Amino acid sequence: MKTLLAATAASALFAGMAVAEDVKIGIIYGFTGPIESLTGSMANASEAAIAEVNASGKFMDGKTKITSVRADSTCIDSAAATAAAQKVVTSDKVSGILGGDCSGVTNAMLTNVAIPNGMVMISPSATSPALSKVDSHGLFFRTAPSDAREGDIAADIMTEHGIKSAALTYSNSDYGKGLAEAIKSSFEAKGGKITISAAHEDGKADYSAEVAALAAAGGDILIVAGYLDQGGSGVIRAALDTGAFTKFELPGGMIGDNLIKNIPTGLEGSFGQVPGSDSPGMKILADASGGKFDVNSPYTPESYDAAALMILAMQAAKSTNPADYSKKIMEIANGPGEKIEPGELGKALELIAAGKPIDYEGATGVHLIPPGESAGRYREIEIKDNKITTVKFR
Repeated sequence: MKTLLAATAASALFAGMAVAEDVKIGIIYGFTGPIESLTGSMANASEAAIAEVNASGKFMDGKTKITSVRADSTCIDSAAATAAAQKVVTSDKVSGILGGDCSGVTNAMLTNVAIPNGMVMISPSATSPALSKVDSHGLFFRTAPSDAREGDIAADIMTEHGIKSAALTYSNSDYGKGLAEAIKSSFEAKGGKITISAAHEDGKADYSAEVAALAAAGGDILIVAGYLDQGGSGVIRAALDTGAFTKFELPGGMIGDNLIKNIPTGLEGSFGQVPGSDSPGMKILADASGGKFDVNSPYTPESYDAAALMILAMQAAKSTNPADYSKKIMEIANGPGEKIEPGELGKALELIAAGKPIDYEGATGVHLIPPGESAGRYREIEIKDNKITTVKFR
């Protein structure tokens, strides 16, 4: 299999020639670490978009196939994530990166690898507001909304539930810190009181000391801005064991099938929110999944959309060079043009090749706002009869 030659190195030699080459796209998600229960479905959804494009035979006039290169961000180890990104860029010669997943490692990959190498990154799940402030030179995009938006949603939900005060604990990570500040500022702006805002470290066996401090501060509810497969679940278990709190506000990092597996009792009546959409594309993608991924698993539909956006932008630019196709991503996402749903990537490629504009809606009703992130919708959830149930979309 031939690898894609960097445009800067090949332009002089191959100017004016049509060269059939395979294109590689890196998928750097946390296949180990605190959200590993989510990333298998995410990666499978990204690869489903790639497979759909390859099956159409319409990418770059049918002369080019796309392959994926998986690498592990670990979600929490910035050095490991940076090394993974460096490898896929320099050794595997990818033309774009889907990822990272968690905010801290995404920032490390972006600043240490993507920007210096002029590489496009599209994250389906990195949500820290701090990422909106990074000058990526137009190279970084995300199909998940910023946590600044989730802070507003969480505050609205708590207010509607009659919550007047809350204790807040967050993962000591870029994700946790940014989300905690967003929730605190939004809730207090609506008249609520945060009695304490305290970090917890992931990977501990015992969170009784953290829960004691939270309980001493008190509150109608405990907000847990943590990770599903790490400290967040540990804090909830310790709170339930001691009776410190019986109801919890659960942001996106805590929502997934493992929530009930990790905490099989005690969550009844707790509630929260996670990026999600009731767009027509969600049902289409679910029907097309073939059991390879779960569209209701957090950030899975966003992962399909991230891959689709990258590929369609390449087609629009007639180039797999990030410097070229990065300029087309906002255009593909926002239109105007014919609306494109999941399963219609071949049709989209054909329209683009014919010079016709498209508006990629995808699974999540994609619309990007500056500097290149999802405007965002959220699925409000509640734990009812020991299951995660959808209340409504916001």
